[in-house]
Amino acid sequence: MIYSMTGYGGGDGLSGKTALHVELKSVNNRFLDCSVRLPRSCSFAEEQVKNLVQARVGRGKVDVFITVDSSQEDDVQVKLNEPLLKAYKQAVEEMGEKYLIPNDMGASAYSRIPDIFTLEKKELDQEVFLADLSRVVTEALDTLCAMRAREGERLKTDLLGKLEELEAMRRTVAARSPETVREYREKLLARMQEVLGTAGIDESRILTEAALFADKVAVDEELVRLDSHLRQFRDLLNSGGAVGRKLDFLIQELNREVNTIGSKCVDLDITKTVVEMKSTIEKIREQAQNIE
Repeated sequence: MIYSMTGYGGGDGLSGKTALHVELKSVNNRFLDCSVRLPRSCSFAEEQVKNLVQARVGRGKVDVFITVDSSQEDDVQVKLNEPLLKAYKQAVEEMGEKYLIPNDMGASAYSRIPDIFTLEKKELDQEVFLADLSRVVTEALDTLCAMRAREGERLKTDLLGKLEELEAMRRTVAARSPETVREYREKLLARMQEVLGTAGIDESRILTEAALFADKVAVDEELVRLDSHLRQFRDLLNSGGAVGRKLDFLIQELNREVNTIGSKCVDLDITKTVVEMKSTIEKIREQAQNIE
C-alpha cells in the first residue's frame, strides 16, 4: 500500500480522571521529523510518544499535540500544619492567662492563620499515565495512517494514469523517429536533384548522408531506457511501502532520457511531444513528493 505524507488523526481517552486529547498532523518532509507538544509536567512522556510515531510513520513532518485536563482529578490534598496550630494555640492560652483576656479563638479564627493549611498534589503514577497515553496516541495514529493510506491510493491512481500518458507519448516518438530519417533522405534527394539534375546524383552519397543523420538523431537507446524506467515506476507503485525516495530517483532518470531525446531530435512533431512529456513528468514529480 502507498502512503501519502499528508494526514490528520486524533484520539481521546482517560488516565484515571485525567482527560487526554491527542492530535497528529503530518505534511511532506524529506525525512521523518516528529515534534511533540505536551504540558511540562508530562515531559517524561515525550520519548515514548516519538517512539510510537516512528514505529508507524516512515517519512514526513509530524506534529503531535497533547492536551492533559486534570480538573476532575482528586489529586490535591489539604493538610493541617499541626505544629503551627499547636504553637498558636499555646501562645493564645498563655496570652489569656497572663493578661486575663478571654479566649474566643475558634476553628474559624485559627483557619485564617497564614500557612495553617498546606496543599499537596498527589504524585503522578508515570507508568500508568504512559500506558494510558500510549493507547490514545495509538488511536490517533490509526486514524492518521488510515487517512494517509486513502490519500496514497488516490495518488497511486493519479500517477498510474500519468504513466500511461507518458507511455503513449513514448510510443509516438518511437513511431515518428524512423520517419524523420526517411523524410531527411527525401529532402536531401530533392535538393540535389534541384541543384544537379538527375545526371549528377550520387546515390551512395545520399545513403551515406542519410546514415550519418540517422545515427545522429537515433533515440532507440533512450526509448528503451525510458520504457524500463516507466516499468520500474509502475512496479514500485504496485509493490507499495515507503517508495517515495526511489520514485524521486526514477523521476530524475525519466527527465534525463527525455532531455536527451529532445536534444537529439530536430523534428517539430517530436519536439512538441518532448515538451508534453516534460510537462507530464513535472506533474508526476509534484505528486510523488507527497508519497512516503
